[in-house]
Amino acid sequence: MAEDKSRLMRIRKAQNKKRPSFRRFASWRYKKLAKSGWRKQRGIDNKTRRKTKTGVKSPEPGYRGPKAVRGLHPSGYEDVRVTQIKELDELDPKIHAIRINSRLGAKKRIDLIEYAQEKGFRILNLGISKEELMEFEELDETEEEETEEEETEVSEDDTEEEEESK
Repeated sequence: MAEDKSRLMRIRKAQNKKRPSFRRFASWRYKKLAKSGWRKQRGIDNKTRRKTKTGVKSPEPGYRGPKAVRGLHPSGYEDVRVTQIKELDELDPKIHAIRINSRLGAKKRIDLIEYAQEKGFRILNLGISKEELMEFEELDETEEEETEEEETEVSEDDTEEEEESK
């Protein structure tokens, strides 16, 4: 199955290179149409609708990729969006690659990344390198140590003042 899947992925990649960019008719003429997607032409004399050689290419079933790998990430994994750690328990690291929800904060994101790496998942949108992640964790640990030291200093100062007042 893995050989067949890799072969189909190569076929899909080759087809993607040959596939035309299905531009909307007259998008080159009007700026407001430049970023819009494909629209089927309905004019009675339109060359694109009549599929003449001079018209723009239309999307057709023959341009689709192989069914077995359709919708997969280029790496060959199925792309899954994850927000919570418990969602990872239902997934298989051999089949799924995870994409972490962008609304997740830094602390929960770090926990989720660590858990996913322990399970062996491929993370598609890590966003930062492992070195930056380690620096962030070290910075977080030093802040915790500093706050603990400040708390102990404050409590020592309080005990000294109480002893002096007695």
